[in-house]
Amino acid sequence: MKHLTLLALGLCIAFTSVIAEAKQSKEDDSDVIYDEDKVPHYDLPDVLVTSQGKRVTTAEEWNTVRRPEIMSLFSNLIYGRIPEPESPLQVKYEVVKTDPEYMNRKGTRRDIKITFSNDKGEVDMLILVFTPNNVEGPVPVMMKHSFNSTHSKRDFEVRSRLSDRFRNGWPIGKWFDAGFGFVVVYQQDLVKHNDVEFSSGIHKLFYKTGQSFPKAHEWANLSTVAWGAMRAMDYLETDDTIDHTRVGIMGHSKMGKAAIWTGAQDERFALTISAQSGCAGAALWRRTSGETLEKMVTRFPYWLSRNAWKFVGNEDDLPVDQHMLIACIAPRPVYIHSAVDDTWADGRGEYLSAYHASPVYELLGKKGLSSMDTPPLNSPIMDGDIGYHTREGGHTISDYDWDRFIEYSTKHLQK
Repeated sequence: MKHLTLLALGLCIAFTSVIAEAKQSKEDDSDVIYDEDKVPHYDLPDVLVTSQGKRVTTAEEWNTVRRPEIMSLFSNLIYGRIPEPESPLQVKYEVVKTDPEYMNRKGTRRDIKITFSNDKGEVDMLILVFTPNNVEGPVPVMMKHSFNSTHSKRDFEVRSRLSDRFRNGWPIGKWFDAGFGFVVVYQQDLVKHNDVEFSSGIHKLFYKTGQSFPKAHEWANLSTVAWGAMRAMDYLETDDTIDHTRVGIMGHSKMGKAAIWTGAQDERFALTISAQSGCAGAALWRRTSGETLEKMVTRFPYWLSRNAWKFVGNEDDLPVDQHMLIACIAPRPVYIHSAVDDTWADGRGEYLSAYHASPVYELLGKKGLSSMDTPPLNSPIMDGDIGYHTREGGHTISDYDWDRFIEYSTKHLQK
């Protein structure tokens, strides 16, 4: 009965959000803060002070005490922890399609089906692996959390444009030219975009006997998307065309949120790129600028764990903020992208989050951001282990952004 009540609440919230969004766009909400002068005063948790009040001064203390503490808090309070399945999970890989003459023989495309099964059912996900044909040996790869289905044929026809874009906007030709492969993981193979039941996807394989809904501290949508990328990484470790020590993870918007959570959890990813990720991504919770926790759980009630709902309007009570999650990616490089017209994502909050993660990078002998001032438009910071740029325009990945991502990836992932 309790699960049914929560389910009904979730359905009601989701339905209400659809009606509200039909009436007005999210940016038009009258209670949203966009004026920097109206951002409330806030105090961030010190990323280098443990919950017991001890200051972290060494890399060992960070890696064995503070970082695990922070990751546990994010797992249990924000994104949701992945439970151990009651029945052991079996995993199978199958190459269902190979095209060695992809993009006029510029590369090879392979469709890989990953099947998860146990005595509670079976669920598939399909990843696409693109590798350049003119590069010898295992290649570095950028993996992308994707909004676009990997199952549609027409999505992958080549446009006749110099940028080598596809209809879904991936400039894979540019990645080939830089010596990279490209891997695509579809966000909805394991969980639907705004699932409120969690009965038809991967969750059912992990439920305990009698369970029909994730517990308050267990994985919701974003954690599920991140888990899918980590399972794609498992496959890449078996693929001798890929250098699995040089794999980056990236995403935009909702997928930018997932990319940060993926990169923080799985240290096999050598680089993380988050584009306009905003709330639950790079932006600081405590600024409550643009999208807030309340807005997110109203429109998308199960992107985060149910525990996160407890902090709506009480962000100052969170024992973490997003600068701490970015810090958990260290010492591996991270790149954050904002846009001046994308006020919903709070570009200033995204930059400050990266800035406040810098003490951890510096503790680990890496280069963070030295100034609290957001850099000028189209003036990317590329020389450190935290990269950043902001540009004119709105909520999209432009050619300018892709070029910066490739440039930064080349600096950090190419030998």
